[in-house]
Amino acid sequence: MNKSPSLTHLREDGSAAMVDISGKPIVRRGAVAEGFISLESSTLSTITDGQLPKGDVLAVSRVAGIQAAKKTAELIPLCHQLPLTKVTVDFNVESAGIRITATARTDAKTGVEMEALSAVSIAALTIYDMCKAIDKSMSIQGIKLVEKTKEAVTT
Repeated sequence: MNKSPSLTHLREDGSAAMVDISGKPIVRRGAVAEGFISLESSTLSTITDGQLPKGDVLAVSRVAGIQAAKKTAELIPLCHQLPLTKVTVDFNVESAGIRITATARTDAKTGVEMEALSAVSIAALTIYDMCKAIDKSMSIQGIKLVEKTKEAVTT
């Protein structure tokens, strides 16, 4: 089997492996991810007016996204557990739906991209779950990493 040097989660024989980060320094790391859920205008109104019987959609989705970031290592088998120092989930209501942005930060030996992506994904799925009875046309799209940062930790 051809092993690509860019695929760090593969052993020489092609089997999956967790990357050894023991020799890496602790670095201040951040990641921002975003996604979009398209919704009917009536669904958007129901959400923004606080009229959905299941409760405050954005508040519940924000908490779900933060919880997902904290649980990423349990959900994605080869991810390292990280001591998250900050997770935010924000929403921007647009004419065709809701843009979701998540930021994750840590001081660790590996990055927090998967945590930010998990937060966006689960926040979008929570909106979907809470609104599925009133909107059959919802679509989750464009989940992507938009920024990744790292800087030396100063003590």
